[in-house]
Amino acid sequence: MTAFEQPLRIHATHPALPGHFPGQPLVPGVVLLEQVALALRAWRGQRLARVVEAKFLAPLLPDEAATVRLTSAEARVRFEIRRDDTVLARGLVEGAA
Repeated sequence: MTAFEQPLRIHATHPALPGHFPGQPLVPGVVLLEQVALALRAWRGQRLARVVEAKFLAPLLPDEAATVRLTSAEARVRFEIRRDDTVLARGLVEGAA
């Protein structure tokens, strides 16, 4: 099984944060999926074609450090986003050239 890891930090100035949620911002799931797409591009040179499944388990706050980990799952790619020992999100995606 091959794997790829990439650090992740969404700065407090990110334009998606003010509306999600005012006064207590959380990094939106779509921004986390964007980071999965960027990691897939860096690892395999592929674009994210399809999110097969995604589960968001714990919040990521602005400026917190996390890691995106991708692993091969036959034709698909499993992803996991972690902050230390806490799994924040996990799922399965498909890439395309």
